[in-house]
Amino acid sequence: MIGRKALFALAVVLGASTGMAGAIELDGSTVDAWREYVAGARARMGARLDAEQPFLWVDDVPGRTARVRRGEIVVAPQVGQGTRDVPQGLIHDWIGAAFIPSATIETLQAVVHDYDRYKQIYRPVVIASKALACDTDAREFSMTWRHRVLFVNVALQGRYEAREFSVGPHRGYTVVDATDVQQIEDYGKPSEHRLPADTGSGFIWRLHSITRYEERDGGVYLEIQAMALTRNIPPSLRWLVTPVVNHLSINSLTTTLRQTRQAVQDSQLTPEQIAMHERKRFQ
Repeated sequence: MIGRKALFALAVVLGASTGMAGAIELDGSTVDAWREYVAGARARMGARLDAEQPFLWVDDVPGRTARVRRGEIVVAPQVGQGTRDVPQGLIHDWIGAAFIPSATIETLQAVVHDYDRYKQIYRPVVIASKALACDTDAREFSMTWRHRVLFVNVALQGRYEAREFSVGPHRGYTVVDATDVQQIEDYGKPSEHRLPADTGSGFIWRLHSITRYEERDGGVYLEIQAMALTRNIPPSLRWLVTPVVNHLSINSLTTTLRQTRQAVQDSQLTPEQIAMHERKRFQ
């Protein structure tokens, strides 16, 4: 679903800021640590389903819901300052929330399921997207991203599996896993080719997201928890790189939520209203 674009931008700036251009392969101990972390995130999601915590993150803290309801997009780290060390890697974990006035779960899902349009909704970072398969249990889709940060120009292609769960008539959540992420070398050139999974520069090795939504207060609350596994930041550079990574994480997740909100709102307009909105957007 959404959130991969934000994590991709985060990972690229990680590589660009540290000047890490060399190849690296994913280690088994790193994968084990990632799986353990994702299992913990799923367990915390279970606590929300069991009413041990509010279903939505925005309801955890007094005042946060009101901020989102007023139109603010709120983003915060889910762990520490947004990252956690694992053997030979780094886990990024951020969460953000937005409110979409006048929306319903159905209008939100109509946009979220339109994978072929992700390249329009989430441009310019998403440059290709395609629905691959759909059944009662899961949906599969692919996305290709391209991002330039400092001196690094990176393209990645990912294949995803999205599983949706209904929690009564007005609540639901989606869990998305990247089943395959490949770095594209020389994108757009005659020599363009994809590297094997778990190889390359280590910008992104794994992705996992949990998206929750609830219809109430005349609209839909949407929140995304986005997690990524990347190569590590050398300790000698953390004082320099961490603020840059955190700043980009906030901006990227904010943009993703804003673009999703805008796409849902646009889907409820007439063709004439959409054309007028587009003209105003580019004035």
